[in-house]
Amino acid sequence: MKKPFFAFLLIVITAIAIPAAGLWLTDGQKTAPKKEEKEPTVEVIRSDTQKTESVPLEEYVAGVVAAEMPASFEKEALKAQAVAARTFILTETLKGQDVTDTVDDQVFKDEDDQKKMWGADFKKNKAKIEEAADETEGEVLVYDGQPITAAFFSSGNGQTENAEEYWQSAAPYLISVASPWDESAPNFEQELVLTKQEVEEKLDVSLPSSGEVGTVMDKTTGGRIGSILIDGQSFTGREIREALGLPSADFNMTVKGSDVIVETKGYGHGVGMSQYGANGMAKEGENYKDITAHYYPGAQIADVQSFLK
Repeated sequence: MKKPFFAFLLIVITAIAIPAAGLWLTDGQKTAPKKEEKEPTVEVIRSDTQKTESVPLEEYVAGVVAAEMPASFEKEALKAQAVAARTFILTETLKGQDVTDTVDDQVFKDEDDQKKMWGADFKKNKAKIEEAADETEGEVLVYDGQPITAAFFSSGNGQTENAEEYWQSAAPYLISVASPWDESAPNFEQELVLTKQEVEEKLDVSLPSSGEVGTVMDKTTGGRIGSILIDGQSFTGREIREALGLPSADFNMTVKGSDVIVETKGYGHGVGMSQYGANGMAKEGENYKDITAHYYPGAQIADVQSFLK
């Protein structure tokens, strides 16, 4: 998931009411047909065909979990991801937004995609993820009675971020919390090598001949770059991250010869739920409700049906 807040594509959840068969009473009177609970569907624009497909909500949620989180993760982490995915798509629906199957919204993989991705492990992985979706069926996260923006990311630097320090828009449930489990992520620390020329061109600056790049003016609550001064220009950490394609806004850059060595911590924007953090919590015995309560403080579990009537 790339941008939980500000630029959205298309989604419509439709509802299908299926009448139950009439039941006869002993006095010969027939009851009024009962209506089963509405079954929501998600309209997803598939990136390979650019065609819109109608996918049952719970099938869609399982397809997002399959795409967005490793199947090897603990089931409670997968369940937390299922609740976040279901909430995210509900929030988009209520805003009348469109949705694709890409990181611009949530990545979604159908059964054919999953077979290609998992190969011989398809049946085992599919069953595990469908169980995670089934065991949280219909559950969404709300704050003050309204669905939240359930942002999530791969791994952090040991602390999540306040929403307003990355997206400039605050949310009471998207606040900085400790995430020490991130350190176990394989992408916790990374080193990238960029050419000095590339960095200068993308940032429109002149870099020193050697040594550290820029002066950090301030850091965010989550320990990422708040602002940095390079060649007399001020940049936010997010601006540098996006311009250079960095894994995280927690970075340090050093010029060495014709290269710029970039060291980063974490992978993703850092707002909301850390997926590796969720898995770490699950390994310690926490359940999915504990996980979502930690990463979305103050949010409560509610039934998606209450928003579709």
